Amino acid sequence: MKDYRLHTPEGVRDLLPRECARKIEIERRIESVFNRYGFYNVQTPTFEYYDVFSEDNGKIQQKHMYKFFDREGAILALRPDMTPPIARMAATTLKEESKPIRLCYIGNAFRYNESYQGKTREFSQAGVELLGMNSDEADAEVIALAINSLSAAGLNEFQIDLGQIEFFKGLLEEAGLNTEEEEEIRQLIENKDFIGVEEYIEQFPIDSDLKQLFLDLPKLCGSIDIIEKTKSLTNNSRSREALEKLKKVYEILCDYGVEKYVSFDLGMVNRSDYYTGIIFRGYTYGTGFSILEGGRYDGLVGEFGKDCPAIGFGITIEQLMNAINRQKIDIPVWKVDTLLVYEPKGRKQALMTGDHLRSQGMYIENSLINGDIEENKKYALSKNIGGILYFEDDQHVQLINLVNNQTIKTTVEELLQNADRGETE
Repeated sequence: MKDYRLHTPEGVRDLLPRECARKIEIERRIESVFNRYGFYNVQTPTFEYYDVFSEDNGKIQQKHMYKFFDREGAILALRPDMTPPIARMAATTLKEESKPIRLCYIGNAFRYNESYQGKTREFSQAGVELLGMNSDEADAEVIALAINSLSAAGLNEFQIDLGQIEFFKGLLEEAGLNTEEEEEIRQLIENKDFIGVEEYIEQFPIDSDLKQLFLDLPKLCGSIDIIEKTKSLTNNSRSREALEKLKKVYEILCDYGVEKYVSFDLGMVNRSDYYTGIIFRGYTYGTGFSILEGGRYDGLVGEFGKDCPAIGFGITIEQLMNAINRQKIDIPVWKVDTLLVYEPKGRKQALMTGDHLRSQGMYIENSLINGDIEENKKYALSKNIGGILYFEDDQHVQLINLVNNQTIKTTVEELLQNADRGETE
């Protein structure tokens, strides 16, 4: 019989010290970029009323949520996405705040993904929401921030694909499809199912040029040239206006100097009842999934009682880390550099000196091993600690370098003087 005390549930896992340190460092880098752009951190509850995440208010299907009841019988859910709670916050607590409102977050979300998808069921998201502005400038700022965040995290090679849900909505409106038919063709195009799109669209009495544009949608990808090419394929004013907005956002991104990371995918047709304008995803090699998703969702905040335009994105930290690991990108993290060893008569001075050196940036572990210095050397080497401070008494100290196996004898006074001059190596 399986002993459940010794295992984690399917879809979650432990993070060991080294990996955890890398994750925290990556999150710290991303958060620093958010803050430098003027985005303020917020935190929302890990679980909320299910209604916050109902399919009307987001893009997560009910079957993918972890749900449970409180004592009063109300349905609660672990947050499957970070955006709806922030939309709730914007429509309630922050409804009188001056616009625009710039918010950012780093937190865990929970989604019941099928095991064959290769995704964890608890994952970390880092993202921003820019609320209160609907403009090309706002769209470009958020996309530029997404690019600079991935760069700060350590990625060198990645791509942000831009799409426009209004372009797709214009074509659907022209075709006169009902809601069920729209969703069917949307899923086929989203999955890049060329044959499926062709077989499905053939059953409708649609103009041949429009039908061909639906067939070509999964292939309308590439550089800025694809915008002008596609404009020549349709006279639909709604679709053409969406393409023009994409072009304007790209021009602003060129002014940010990040255009080399940008491409276009007009076949990107995320849930059309959630997104209302520009949409984008981030990709890099080393992971089979997008590492970043975002877009404009001007209708979501209004679902909570206060209309407010909004755009944002979220980075899936686990997918980002997978890519960084497989691309063999070095992420320097802190490590203990010194083991503090002392004899009983040198303990007080050793502990005081250790705290002084920590305040100057050193990472020092106190030895808890009773025994001679050789036992402490073995321990330090096993933990990849490069040096030992050995207090023989309250005045005499040995500086033991385990990398070159050299020992220097000094006094506490000299040690502190050198430390104050920055000569602690």
